Amino acid sequence: MRIRHRVLALAVSSCSLFGAASASAQSPSATAHWVLDVGTGLNPSINGNVNSGAIGVYQGQTTAILPNSYGHIYGTGIELRFGGGYTLNPMSEIRGMFIWQSADADLVRLGDFGPSSLYGQYSDYKTFSFDFGYRRYVPLSSTNFRAYAEGTIGIADVNRINVEFAAPQSNLITNNTDFYDGTAAFTWSVGVGVLFPIASRVDFNAQLGLRHVGGLAQVDQFVGTGLESINDNSSRLTFPIVVGIRYKF
Repeated sequence: MRIRHRVLALAVSSCSLFGAASASAQSPSATAHWVLDVGTGLNPSINGNVNSGAIGVYQGQTTAILPNSYGHIYGTGIELRFGGGYTLNPMSEIRGMFIWQSADADLVRLGDFGPSSLYGQYSDYKTFSFDFGYRRYVPLSSTNFRAYAEGTIGIADVNRINVEFAAPQSNLITNNTDFYDGTAAFTWSVGVGVLFPIASRVDFNAQLGLRHVGGLAQVDQFVGTGLESINDNSSRLTFPIVVGIRYKF
C-alpha cells in the first residue's frame, strides 16, 4: 500500500506541475490548446529476465535455476493508456500519461531441485504507471497527417508476483505468495508516431517505440541460499505498438 501511495502522490504532484507549466506558457493573447488521449496496444518484450540463472540450496536440496525471459514466461502483454497534453506551440507539446500493463504467465521449467525437475507457475505481470514527457512534431508539407517523436520518464507500481513451485520426483509443491514484493520502478520511453485527422477535433493516433521498466524486488526467502541473484537483470524492455484516439479542446 505504501508503494501505491507514493505512485499516487507522484502522479498528483506531476499533474500539478503540468498545470502550472501550462498556465505559465500562456500569453494574454493566446488560447490554451489541450488534448485528451486514450489508447491500447500490444507490449512485446525485447529484453529482461523474470528470473536469472542461479545455483544454491533451497529447503535442503541443491537447486539450479535457469534464466527465464519475460518473453518466454509472459509473451506479448497488453496495455491501456489514458492521459493528455498541452501544446506549447504548433510544434511542441508537454504530456502526462497513465499506463496500465498486464500479461498472463505460462507454466515453465525453472531448473532442477535435487533429483527432480523444478517447474514454476508465476502470477500475472501487472503494472500501473504515470509517465511525463515532451513531444516534438515534424514539419511536413502535407496536412493529411502529422508525424512526431517523443520521450518520457516516470514511475511504475509493479504488482507483487507470486509463484507456485512443483518438483514431481521430490514430491514438492510450494506456493510462494510473496515471491517478488510490489516494486516502485523507474520508467523511461521513446516513441515515434503519426496522427490522422478523422473529425474537426479528433485524430487517430498510431505509435511505436521502446519502453523500459525497472527491476523487481529481491526475493527475501532466497537470502543466504545462494539464489539471491535470481532477480538480477529483472528490468524489462518492451516494444509497445499503440493505437488510439486524440481529442483536442
